Order: sequence, then C-alpha cells, then structure tokens
Amino acid sequence: MDEKPLTERPHPDSARLDELTTSEILTLMNQADSEIPTAVAREIPKIERAVEAIRRAIEAGGHLVYIGAGTSGRLAVLDAAECPPTFNVSPDLVRGIIAGGPPALLRSSEGSEDDPEAGARDLMESGFGPGDVLIGIAASGRTPYVLGAIAKARSLSAITCGISCVPGSDLSRAVDFPIEPVPGPEILTGSTRLRAGTATKLVLNMISTALMVRLGYVYGNLMVNVQPSNRKLEDRARRIIAEAAGVSDERAAELLEQAGGVRTAIVMEKKAVSRSDAERLLAAAGGRISGVLKANG
Repeated sequence: MDEKPLTERPHPDSARLDELTTSEILTLMNQADSEIPTAVAREIPKIERAVEAIRRAIEAGGHLVYIGAGTSGRLAVLDAAECPPTFNVSPDLVRGIIAGGPPALLRSSEGSEDDPEAGARDLMESGFGPGDVLIGIAASGRTPYVLGAIAKARSLSAITCGISCVPGSDLSRAVDFPIEPVPGPEILTGSTRLRAGTATKLVLNMISTALMVRLGYVYGNLMVNVQPSNRKLEDRARRIIAEAAGVSDERAAELLEQAGGVRTAIVMEKKAVSRSDAERLLAAAGGRISGVLKANG
C-alpha cells in the first residue's frame, strides 16, 4: 500500500517532465493549476464556518495567528503582513509565525519543521492566549512544528483551524475547523510550493478578506479603512472617498483633510454632519458605514 501523502505522489501527466519543451511544461502546469479553484470551492462551507468563528473571537477581543513551516510559513507571514496596510488594523491583530523565525523567510530552514516543542514555544512567545484563534498550515497535514502549536493552543481551549491539502490529515483531525483544499499530486513531485501552495494562498485570501469585510473594514467593495500614510495611499484614499460619496476629487481631498480618515469623510458627506458627529455615528454602528447610512436620523 502506498503510504505517501497525496502531496508526495507523482502526477500521472508529468512522468516525462524533463523531456518536454518549455511550452509543453508551461501548458501542463497551467492545466494542472486550473483544477485548484474547484478544489478550493469544495471547501467554502468549511471556510465560512471558520471565518465566522474567527470573527466572533476578534469581536470579543481576540487575535488571529497563522503558523506554518517552509512555504506554508511564508504564506502565513505574507497574509498577516498584508492586513495592516490593506485594512489599517493593528499589526498584532493578525500575526504570522514561521518555523525558524524571520531568517526562514529568506533562507530555507527545513529542519525547524520537525520540532513540535518549538511550535508550541514560538506560539506562546508570540503572546497567544485563550481568546485567540490559531490557523495551522501544512500542505501534508503532518508537520510536527504545526501540530505542536495546535496541541498547545487546544490545551488553552483556544479555537483552532487547519489548512492542509490531504484529506483526513493529522492536522485536520486535531483542529476545530479543518479546511482541506485537495489539488492532488504536484507536477514536480513533492514540490508543494506549486499547487498546494496556490490552494493555500487562495484559502488565506478568502479567510482574511471575508473576515475584514464582516468586521466592517469594507464599504461596498472599497478599502475604506486604508490609512493614507504615503502619497500612493493618499491618492487611493481620495479616489475611494470620491467614489463612495459621489463627489469630485477636489471635494474628496477636502473631506479627507477635514475628517482625518476615509470612513469618517464618507459619513460626513453622505449624512451632511460634522466630523465629531460622523465619528459618533460610526462608533454606534460598530465602524460600519452601511450601518450608519441605513440608520434613521
């Protein structure tokens, strides 16, 4: 019986990969990659349940922490790092931990993934607590570093999620919310930076984006919580205000200067109120512009 995890098995169409032309290699990869969205789509109900659990935890004062090794760890850190500039949330609201620490982002540290105690230790050193949520990421679903962190989180009665690309994996069995996008064997046997990595990235995109939308950091499809901290973001903030409030670029610039933030500026214009009143309305609506605009008065 083949005991290799699905991520380590050979792809049936790439047995002669080294004999193909460049065009044939690229075409084969593209065809294989086209199967990934379907694999992710099958997991949407599980992803939904995870997002809602995370939302409730964060609204109660918790944090979201990703942990992984190798490619999984790099994807974890990447998604976490994108949340503050995209949604203007605190850098500690969504955190990413990689086996081997920050140096492993640039240089492979494969041996680090075999130490479950290190996973537990790194998790606790990050400030993780019972009210937080841990998402363990492991393509094979059996990485000791990740499993050690999950076990530690469970010992605290914290919420745990797992993203793996193997059905019924050790990781899936260990967590409250298992997510298993299964794209199948890799074109380059065992190279999970490819299809498994892409599937993982898609799931992380969905989790963090849906979470921030549900938390009220988006109005329509606009990033209304963006912080105009440089010229590019100032231009983006003005464009968002102009579109959301239906005003000219010049008026959007005035509103941004008066309000100090995108959401407040939009409410000031749409409700014809002062900055202080706009801030009060937003606070009462949990920061959600749509809640302000639907309210009477």
